[in-house]
Amino acid sequence: MAQAFKFDLVSPEKLLLSDSVDAVVIPGTDGEMTVMANHAPVMTSLRPGIVTVSRTGTAPDRFVVFGGFADITPEACTLLAESAVRVSDIDRADLERRTQAAQENLKDAKDPAARARIEELLGQLSLLQSALS
Repeated sequence: MAQAFKFDLVSPEKLLLSDSVDAVVIPGTDGEMTVMANHAPVMTSLRPGIVTVSRTGTAPDRFVVFGGFADITPEACTLLAESAVRVSDIDRADLERRTQAAQENLKDAKDPAARARIEELLGQLSLLQSALS
């Protein structure tokens, strides 16, 4: 049985999770990393990806995050995400509508900066769709 440690997942909108957990897999910019109790102190930035939170006796919780950073100590891990959503809260129909609208906007975009923002949005929407698979 793994030793539990304190985990917080925070987005600008709200505190998504604050609990004692066994392990957290985070999408660091240098690759995925698993955090457990007594982890060496680390601060890392996050890339868009899936955060998987494991607790003894329950199914893992999964969240999609878009950037941010993680502060890891031997006793705790805090993720401050630029944006985050629980995978189970994603509305598939809304996601499809947003993807189609972004694809249409990309076709019409003339400005390179606008195209880049729309392409970034499409990448994030694609990540959300893969999280539902």
